[in-house]
Amino acid sequence: MFTLFFILICSTAFAQTTDLARVEYLHIPFSKSDNSIQRYRALAQIPIPVDEDKNGIFVVGLEYRYVDYSLKDEEDIAAFGEHMVNSSQRMYSYLGYTWKPNDTWRFGAKAGARINSTLEGKIGGDDIVYEFGIYSILDKKDDTTVAKPYRLILGLTYSTTPGRNYPLPLINYFKEFHPNWTFTLGVPKTNVRHYLNDSHKDAIQAFATLDNIFANLQTNFVPMSPQNPNGKQVENIEHTIGLLGLGYEHFFTEHFLFYGYAAHSVYNNFRLENNDGDKIYEINTTNTPYFRAGLKFKY
Repeated sequence: MFTLFFILICSTAFAQTTDLARVEYLHIPFSKSDNSIQRYRALAQIPIPVDEDKNGIFVVGLEYRYVDYSLKDEEDIAAFGEHMVNSSQRMYSYLGYTWKPNDTWRFGAKAGARINSTLEGKIGGDDIVYEFGIYSILDKKDDTTVAKPYRLILGLTYSTTPGRNYPLPLINYFKEFHPNWTFTLGVPKTNVRHYLNDSHKDAIQAFATLDNIFANLQTNFVPMSPQNPNGKQVENIEHTIGLLGLGYEHFFTEHFLFYGYAAHSVYNNFRLENNDGDKIYEINTTNTPYFRAGLKFKY
């Protein structure tokens, strides 16, 4: 039940997670560039049972991310001028509720708000993004009557992120197709995992995934660059990256593990935009290595 609960409530347009707590470090050393990104992340989720008859549970979620932008290419230094962006922060809190009306399906809803900003001054309306989601899960992952366990997640999410004024569908399908082998099809991550031992202490995986960094620029400016001949003003900094890679997981206990991923991008777009989602200045587009590691406790 708790596995269902955490997958359900913590799903967003870009992530699904069963984590109770997580700390993580990300490093992107851009290819053919002196630029780089480092991101630090911490996450906690607290379940509160409220209805035994329908397995109703409230969840309180908190997440913090700090992004360090190291922009050292000469053309970027010239474009940013005195408005160089060095860091941004994301502070996210949300409430969710999930219930199980029958033995087959579990449903849930979630609402939250996050601050995505360079935080150079006081927090304003442009720094805050609101998120909403509805979800349903059919879970046969732990059903001993099923020869090949599986789980299906369906949902719809919406956020007030500038330039994305439309809901996004969510589909995620997990299946165990052979002893010690599983696959997941979905967004942000599709993978094939192989457990190296029957105790499931160690696992390797091949994956395709998406990652995204977004922040409101509290000090809007006009990039001084041939890329911006019309003198448009930028209002956001954003990085979207599509990846193929390999990962390793080691379980210290059934619920506590270390993970590490090494990947290379197949799509890389680090840019400045306005609130209409118009790309005004590209910082990096060359495909690049990507490294991420952390510790997490999950149910």
